[in-house]
Amino acid sequence: MKRKVFFSFHFDKDSWRAGQIRNIGAIESDKPVNGNIWEEVKEKDDNTIKKWIDSNLSDKSCLVVLIGEETSERKWVRYEIKRAFELGKAVCGIYIHRLEDANGKQSARGENPLVSNIPVFDSDYLSSSYVYDDIKNNIADLVEKAIKENDSN
Repeated sequence: MKRKVFFSFHFDKDSWRAGQIRNIGAIESDKPVNGNIWEEVKEKDDNTIKKWIDSNLSDKSCLVVLIGEETSERKWVRYEIKRAFELGKAVCGIYIHRLEDANGKQSARGENPLVSNIPVFDSDYLSSSYVYDDIKNNIADLVEKAIKENDSN
């Protein structure tokens, strides 16, 4: 059974990397938000943005935080994490800094925005294609682990 997840990430810096993760197909993700929709949403007031996030998170089993170089600094990522906990959603993280962006560049490893008891996946590989395969082979198990740990709390 594919789990429904909401991906949280730094849109401007990591949307290409997030797109790679969404295309894996091992889990059922939220629909990708194209730049035009996010640009329109983020221009609204904070309450409208919160309602949009809440609506997109409501029917998901798990929040998957895609951790890039600046993810932990993002206001809306922090809100999504906080809101997922409030709604009793499972939460996990995946480091994506070694996946290449649209320009073929990797980025620096960012700070983990999650608390220490949340499952986080960080590939040992350095090559983007190996990192992708590693994430592909582990993402479903990571989400299941997060859901199981959440259910036991």
